[in-house]
Amino acid sequence: MLTIPLSISAQTIVSTKHNLSVTGPGTIKATTEQEICIFCHAPHNGRPDQPLWNRLDPGLTYTLYTSSTTQATLGQPDGASILCLSCHDGTIALGSVISRGAPITMAGGVTTMPTGVSNLTKDISNDHPISFLYDAALAAADGQLVNPASLTGPVKLWNGKLQCTSCHDPHKNNFSAFLVATTQSSNLCLTCHTPTNWAGGSHRNSTATWNGVAPDPWFHTAYTTVAQNGCENCHNPHSAGGKLRLMDFQPEENNCLDCHNGNVAGKNIQAQFAKTYKHNVYGYTGIHDPVENSLVATNHVECVDCHNAHQTNNTAAVAPNVNGFMIGLKGINQAGNPVNPALYEYEICYRCHTNTPGMSPPATPRVIVQGNVRLEFATTNPSFHPVVGPRNNTEITGNLIAPNTASTVLYCTACHASDGTGSPKGPHGSIYPRILKQQYITTDNTTETAAAYALCYSCHNRNNIINNINTFPEHRLHIVDEKAPCNVCHDAHGIGSPGTLTNNSNLINFRTGIVTPSGGIIQFTDTGVRHGSCRLTCHGFNHNPETY
Repeated sequence: MLTIPLSISAQTIVSTKHNLSVTGPGTIKATTEQEICIFCHAPHNGRPDQPLWNRLDPGLTYTLYTSSTTQATLGQPDGASILCLSCHDGTIALGSVISRGAPITMAGGVTTMPTGVSNLTKDISNDHPISFLYDAALAAADGQLVNPASLTGPVKLWNGKLQCTSCHDPHKNNFSAFLVATTQSSNLCLTCHTPTNWAGGSHRNSTATWNGVAPDPWFHTAYTTVAQNGCENCHNPHSAGGKLRLMDFQPEENNCLDCHNGNVAGKNIQAQFAKTYKHNVYGYTGIHDPVENSLVATNHVECVDCHNAHQTNNTAAVAPNVNGFMIGLKGINQAGNPVNPALYEYEICYRCHTNTPGMSPPATPRVIVQGNVRLEFATTNPSFHPVVGPRNNTEITGNLIAPNTASTVLYCTACHASDGTGSPKGPHGSIYPRILKQQYITTDNTTETAAAYALCYSCHNRNNIINNINTFPEHRLHIVDEKAPCNVCHDAHGIGSPGTLTNNSNLINFRTGIVTPSGGIIQFTDTGVRHGSCRLTCHGFNHNPETY
């Protein structure tokens, strides 16, 4: 019987679950066998494989990990990994060793590795890839892997390949799961992986803790803060629920909402998705792909379309620049070209709102029919809301609520965002159509109130508008007396081709159905600052033309 001095036994297999002898500390062990090393090694008559292996090759074909973001060439397990799998795939009896004529009897009737996280099965597609060549070419192709020449610490390659034993030392369990280094704060993962901007990201640095309300966001770790869990906030290196990129869960949004449900993160994003109008992340599974084109080809929305979990942080920005919550994402620029990373918030919105398949049609029928948001916001248009750049006229001066001025630039999320005081700023969900953060009634014959057009009045001075102060002189007649909503005359995003400065200034693009032709014509003509004429029929009045 092998005897190991007590002074070093804590650093050896003796005190670990890999001691399958009768003296082992685990629940899985032999009934009478005294030898420890025999379960893996034999000094004589073992397999020729190093190191004196005492178990048979499973001889199986394994289902391998695969994803669109893998640059490594993955093949069947070999080297040390196939040796580990002779126990950990659950197909060969734990007591079945070459050097014994009969299998060693295990306590409790155990034969093969019991079902659980240690039994990887023949399907290793939900486990970290193994047995692949990790060289400088792979690191360069991936772009977020260290050059293997720098792996001089506990993580070691074997014949240039990453194997189970690169991360696990089967003889020592100084860290959980026989790991060669701690996973706390992503220490082990960052030995090889170098995610862009991870060092400054919230998931790397947040000290937020779980409040104990189910579900447990960190069910496979013992760590208690976001920073301590690091990569394992979302990823599980073995038996991952979401095989692609080893995510905790298959539905993509669950990997975010197990923290962003108010139980860890300060804002309850999950509650916003219960609202009537939302970016419906629940409606799609397995469609988003990190390598998909900047312009979305297949209609979908996931949290990761708008947030990069590796890079997201709390850095503020000024419109239209992306803030820290949206850093590191693909986009479509104002010229219609792909950009990576996006520099401006609207470029991220354009990924889906630029005539992409499945995009919702315009909510309001108008004289000039539009649907491409990118073209609506162009600063070369006759008029536009200032999302891409400042307004092209100063007529609005004096009617904006501070700090807004004629030169103010807005985010898309100035209007499209979760409703309610204290709600998240992004367009997650709202009780108002089009995920508007405040009410914007478009129904004709609406009685004017501050609440009815709260969205408009959040920037535009209501008192001035309804009392015709420094504004279009007939606003009160139309909005208060005739009960015509803002939406009847104004097209909020902007008017592009074939609009003109003469007919479509000040976001004028009449709503058809309510506004009908006069003599076959629906037309506004701009005749100067806050003056113009209309030829149309509305609410039974024939403007042929009506001059203001």
